Amino acid sequence: MGELRSIKETVTNILSLPKEVALDLPLVTATGRGEVTIENYKSLIEFTETKIRLRTRDGVMTIEGERLKLRQITTENVLVSGLISKINYT
Repeated sequence: MGELRSIKETVTNILSLPKEVALDLPLVTATGRGEVTIENYKSLIEFTETKIRLRTRDGVMTIEGERLKLRQITTENVLVSGLISKINYT
């Protein structure tokens, strides 16, 4: 499977395609400490006011903070707001 990913990365670079689109990787956009958008996530694992966990192709992403809210959730992206203190991959 690593070889297939390497081939996809090479083709992506040659064609100048965005990696997050071609390789189905998450794209994380943080706006200060108050908002984060995650595109290309797979599923929501956990949601509380202090922690949100999402499954991505690269593993599990954890967003920690205070008063976290799911402002928008679709099949393609998640918009989280609140006082974000940490974004971590495991």
